[in-house]
Amino acid sequence: MAAARDGRAGVRRPGPTLEQVARRAGVGRGTVSRVVNGSPRVSDRTRAAVEAAVAELGYVPNRVARALAAGSTDAIALVVPEPETRFFAEPYFSGILHGVGDALAETDMQLLLTLVRNERERERFAQYASAHRVDGVLLVSLHADDPLPDLLEECGMPAVLGGRRSAEETVPYVDSDNVGGACAAVEHLLARGRATVATITGSVDMYVAQCRLEGYRAALRGAGRATDERLVAHGDFTEEGGHAAMRELLGRAPEVDAVFCASDVMAAGARIALREAGRRVPDDVALIGFDDSAVARHMDPPLTSVRQPIVETGREMAGMLLELLGKTDPPADGTDGTDGTGGAEEADPLHRVLPTELVCRRSV
Repeated sequence: MAAARDGRAGVRRPGPTLEQVARRAGVGRGTVSRVVNGSPRVSDRTRAAVEAAVAELGYVPNRVARALAAGSTDAIALVVPEPETRFFAEPYFSGILHGVGDALAETDMQLLLTLVRNERERERFAQYASAHRVDGVLLVSLHADDPLPDLLEECGMPAVLGGRRSAEETVPYVDSDNVGGACAAVEHLLARGRATVATITGSVDMYVAQCRLEGYRAALRGAGRATDERLVAHGDFTEEGGHAAMRELLGRAPEVDAVFCASDVMAAGARIALREAGRRVPDDVALIGFDDSAVARHMDPPLTSVRQPIVETGREMAGMLLELLGKTDPPADGTDGTDGTGGAEEADPLHRVLPTELVCRRSV
């Protein structure tokens, strides 16, 4: 199909984009990409809508990228957009790596671990992926403004996310029930008679942190309590961030008698700050974390924490990517996907939300 021209000799008018096709079909850009690339993981109704939009607009896929994608390197990349200090300090990442390794153990696929620490490294990896030097990509620890999933989608590179950038995420993902887990933690603190319940959030440019903050607020609303913004301190998922946030809370709300931390690592930092201030856990201040990592089990006292299935998340991510690559068979019923709000979104198995569980120990 020849490119359109705008009437002036030699001037080419850009053809329709993936986004325009998605708007015309009333679906997400990721769904269009899956249809264009021949993925079987799309309903007949959705496929028909996308194909009709493609025909109406005259959309032409990037055949070069699709041809390159037809080859195979027998390798996938696990991309972590974080510095080495955080990657090696947080048990979350080792759990993800463990799960991915489990899923790939019985395959011939090689795993490449890539840390993306700045814009230059992001661009370099995008170019690497565009050349199809790997068959697919797994991404974790995503920030809301991270463009890498979209760059991968544009070049036809299959990708699966650990978590989401927003509630409207279209790229395939595996996530945990962060709102429900946080809500259960705060409800537990309220049920134990705690009067002034604070929270230490993760980085608020991350959807996971926003969800855990929403769970905290939902529990307070459910108990008929107003949210006091003095009791919300923003951390960054690091021990140092938890320590600084706890000191901030004690300075402006010394009456606080319970804290829900959005990660175990931040809870460890908060525990140090409480000890420095002469506050006992749980006698003076009850403490709950999130992740149920080794950090929680080894704290003094052992930390009550929300268990998210980290290893299973890594295993599910890798399994989903293998399905997208045609390396394994998809589930027979295709009904294990949810939109994370309790309802099904065309029972989409490319959007999976795993349950969480509160594990009670002696910090409450």
